[in-house]
Amino acid sequence: MTRRFESSDWVPHPVELVFAFFATPSNLPHLMPPEAQARVEDVRLQPPPPRPVAPDPARRFKSVAAGTGSEILFSFYPIKWLPQRVSWTSRIVDFEWNSHFTDEQVRGPFAVFRHRHGIETEMRDGIEGTSVTDTVEYALPGGVFGNAAAGAVWKQLAKSFEFRRKRLAEVLAIAARQAVHRG
Repeated sequence: MTRRFESSDWVPHPVELVFAFFATPSNLPHLMPPEAQARVEDVRLQPPPPRPVAPDPARRFKSVAAGTGSEILFSFYPIKWLPQRVSWTSRIVDFEWNSHFTDEQVRGPFAVFRHRHGIETEMRDGIEGTSVTDTVEYALPGGVFGNAAAGAVWKQLAKSFEFRRKRLAEVLAIAARQAVHRG
């Protein structure tokens, strides 16, 4: 049975910066809990479509983005007391600059795993920022046993996304400062 997990957040940063950050595979470990010890092991990039040119030069961020067809191999510890590192290969299956991209598991612990990252401009209290919406559809292998474990996986996803929510503003502030210095 396929399950769904959804999360959303808002950050006071321009959509161009937020999208560039999320579309760069090497940034993934920065958004995962430290006990996961997440690592990007290999990346096979396919170029994205041409990046739209922002009218404001301050919003023309340079980054490496994983376009449709890109594959990312990363590994992590899914449960801190379990000493087994899990490898996971995902493929970008949909990509639209400053709007969304979707990755699907090619190899890994799930029977099905599809993650849509929605990223769009949103004003809040007169401040321009970005809404980040995640929709994860997943199914576990193992039939009845997989279904029994699905609730624990949902809780783990909730914990990971709560960590990301707390960390996102911090890492985007760092990315914004670095982007200004690249000039």
